[in-house]
Amino acid sequence: MHKIRSFALVAACLAAAVCAMAAARATAADADNKAAVAEKEQKLIGVLKSDAPPAEKAITCKQLAVYGSKDAVPALAALLSDEKLASWSRIALEAIPDPAADDALRVAVGKVQGRLLVGVINSIGVRRDAKSVDTLAAKLKDADADVASAAAVALGRIGGPAVAKALEPLLASAPAAVRSAVAEGCVLCAERFLAAGSKDDAVKLYDAVRKADVPKQRILEGTRGAILARQAAGVPLLVEQLRSTDKALFAIGLSAARELPGPEVTDALVAEMAKATPDRQAMLLLAMADRGDVKAIPAVLAAAKSGPVPVRIAAVGVLAVLGNGSCVPVLLDASVDADASLAQAAKGSLVKMPGQEVDAAIAAQLPKASGKSRQALIEVAGARRTMAALPAILECASDADAGIRGAAVDALGSIADEKQIPDVVKVLEKTSDPKDRAAIEKALMAISGRAGAAAVQPLKALAKNQDAGLRISALHALASAGGPEALDAVKAAIEDPDKAVQDDAVRTLSSWPNKWPEDAGVAEPLLGLVKSSKDATRQVLALRGYLQYVQVTKKLNDGEKLAKVNDVLPLMTRPEEKRIAISVLGTLGTAGALEALSTLAGDPAIAEEACSALVNLAGKNLQGVTKEQRQKALQTVLEKSKNDGTKKRADETLKGIK
Repeated sequence: MHKIRSFALVAACLAAAVCAMAAARATAADADNKAAVAEKEQKLIGVLKSDAPPAEKAITCKQLAVYGSKDAVPALAALLSDEKLASWSRIALEAIPDPAADDALRVAVGKVQGRLLVGVINSIGVRRDAKSVDTLAAKLKDADADVASAAAVALGRIGGPAVAKALEPLLASAPAAVRSAVAEGCVLCAERFLAAGSKDDAVKLYDAVRKADVPKQRILEGTRGAILARQAAGVPLLVEQLRSTDKALFAIGLSAARELPGPEVTDALVAEMAKATPDRQAMLLLAMADRGDVKAIPAVLAAAKSGPVPVRIAAVGVLAVLGNGSCVPVLLDASVDADASLAQAAKGSLVKMPGQEVDAAIAAQLPKASGKSRQALIEVAGARRTMAALPAILECASDADAGIRGAAVDALGSIADEKQIPDVVKVLEKTSDPKDRAAIEKALMAISGRAGAAAVQPLKALAKNQDAGLRISALHALASAGGPEALDAVKAAIEDPDKAVQDDAVRTLSSWPNKWPEDAGVAEPLLGLVKSSKDATRQVLALRGYLQYVQVTKKLNDGEKLAKVNDVLPLMTRPEEKRIAISVLGTLGTAGALEALSTLAGDPAIAEEACSALVNLAGKNLQGVTKEQRQKALQTVLEKSKNDGTKKRADETLKGIK
């Protein structure tokens, strides 16, 4: 199929090139005044007339495509017989907007031969020089097949009654080597007729091509053109191709069906659905989708309901494009089909179909549905973010069917907002199954993350529930909501009567929260736990959270951060916490950070991490840190590190400082 319009693509590319040259000329005219342009042109012409090497003259020709006028034509025309420069000169001649270029090319037809002549003829075709028709027509019977072929295509680009009269008879009489080009010229000429409004002339020429003894590619081009040129009257010819046993002609029918407007085409495609084989039915359905005509919906629905699975899959895919609210029931049935591929495709179409009408239909269907259909609708509503379905989805979150419950909870996590939080909390409070609780908690966290401070009040009530597990769920959702009020509620839970809740409160504070570091108030309770907790695990968690706060907060300068790290360093006993401290100290551009890291380098368990951080930090030209302080830090690395790579880096850095 990609070759069907090769001739048109070539013409389009050539036309685009000419347009680009014209645009470049306009830009040049805007940039320079006319005198400057004329002066530049004369210099370029001088190069062409000089003994400059061919490469320089080639570049000059390209420049004349922008700056050239009729004054440049003689110098360019003189190169049309030059094997090395002819094509370059033609680039400029094709772009110069003056009849003198046409005259020069026309004269050159009688002076050059072979490949050079083919090039000149091609350029005449690009310029569509109507005065060259007789000259080119005389070349149609040239002994050189390449010349005759070039003339046929160039004539087609020029178009007109005289061209049609010259080319059409040759469809039957031209040598085999030339006949394909003659057919291409006829198709191009027919396109020119059609663009000019001469539909009957175009039809006649297209028909002549498709009935001629020419290569199949040209027959396909002629057939497509004949259908489109006839407009509504081309539907019978279109149907003929759709019924053809020839796959290429069938493909041309599908292509034309996509291009030809009018309800008659949709009717024809629908009618052919009943007669076509399953593989062709699928392709007809895709053509309907590309046409975008909702008139085809009943036929597509019928195909989606029954028949071979591949056809049904194609049909439900088309409904994603053409469908509306009326298609929801059929797609819903398909979404629970035993065939997994069909079910997945149908569910995907339900998600993709645009329009509030579809959302309304889904919301209306949900209360009536049951079993797998209800679950599918909930999943689709969640994916579509169908807010109108929320009341029914909330009800389904307590359904006896585990699949429906799970789908409802997932959907709530995707689309519910702060208004639904109290209802979700109630569902959680009524749930005892651990797996269901975990899913509802996850949804509640997602909703709270979107709602922020608006979620806190109902969550604070949940944090006082008699069930310790629910109080822990409240802590997690409060962390997702974030903010000072949520933070206060989690801090209060450190004093909860249940140890598991206490531990989770500390764990929640230590990783507080996704809105970090805006919730800077968490630093104080974490530091308090670091200094006062008798529980080693809680102390470690608090220490990690506190160091994380120090590292990322933007409210403290490097000196203040250093002071806070030094404050808790004596409390660190485990290498893990010291490594976190090292990662913080390695970001602080102060002499004190170098000193602290040097001290930590004396601990064998963390020496290498501290030495690596020292090399990185001392290698920077830090404000307020002396050369001697940096050198001393690097000397510490050389003494304490046992890693050859680290020592080498330290030595190189030290030499750089000296």
